[in-house]
Amino acid sequence: MARLDVSEIFHGILFPGHLHTQDSLQLALKFQFQDTDVLIVSYPKSGTTWMQEMLTLIFSRGDPHLSQTIPNWTRAPWLEHYYCADLLKTSTAAPRVLTTHLPYHLLGPTLQDSKAKIIYVSRNPKDVLVSFYHFHKMANFLPDVGSFPEFLNQFLDGALHFGSWFDHIEGWTSQAAALNLLHITYEEMSLDLQGTIKRLSSFLQCPLLEEELNDCVRHCSFGCMKDNKMINYTLIPDEILDHSKGCFMRKGEIGDWKNMLTEEQNQYFDSVFKSKMQNSTLTFVWEKPTKDESEMKQ
Repeated sequence: MARLDVSEIFHGILFPGHLHTQDSLQLALKFQFQDTDVLIVSYPKSGTTWMQEMLTLIFSRGDPHLSQTIPNWTRAPWLEHYYCADLLKTSTAAPRVLTTHLPYHLLGPTLQDSKAKIIYVSRNPKDVLVSFYHFHKMANFLPDVGSFPEFLNQFLDGALHFGSWFDHIEGWTSQAAALNLLHITYEEMSLDLQGTIKRLSSFLQCPLLEEELNDCVRHCSFGCMKDNKMINYTLIPDEILDHSKGCFMRKGEIGDWKNMLTEEQNQYFDSVFKSKMQNSTLTFVWEKPTKDESEMKQ
């Protein structure tokens, strides 16, 4: 199923036709969640792959066998992708780990009466913007990226595939109290990987021994994941992901946006961000703390 030039419009949001159909998107909205399910929710380029890897390792108690032999999209399939239903029919994994980029206003109603555990992964939007821009360059199932200023405007307008970042994060985090939801940020994962895995294992009611925790940390470090072909998407053919134009797992740095945004673009971003997030209580880490700042927190 190539459909590289096809986009599906679903409830006013664009989705790549390469992996999404009207039927698969509709099925996601009718999905019957089990109380034991674990659902990873994120906007693209927010740390989804990293979270998939963490959960695999936590449930495997640090044993890397599954993460080194089974692709992450099979271990934690995307609810709205066309292959998901058939994959789940043959899967014996327990608990089931699922992944989605769908916004709350679409998927939320299905989850209202469910005890499924939801892990919402967010990242500061300037780094999301830059990472998504570079991903568009290599992803042949996404539209031509155009210039960075054009992409910036589309991102702030919510006109890219998968919809508005602002709507996505506000929709899910504003409903956290009504759902069995844990909010984890990319920056937490980067700055305190061990602490993040501890939080996750507690939320998932899967306590780890110290040695198991250390194994999890070691095997889901950014460097380790970048070299794992079951995670780094090098298994995907060049006609779909052009690996000559970049790496799926590129830098993983906090604050990489500073290498892309001009001062004028940054001021424009800040003005739109302030306007759209004026009612939000969320705080964001925009750059990696200095050594002195890190030591002060210890």
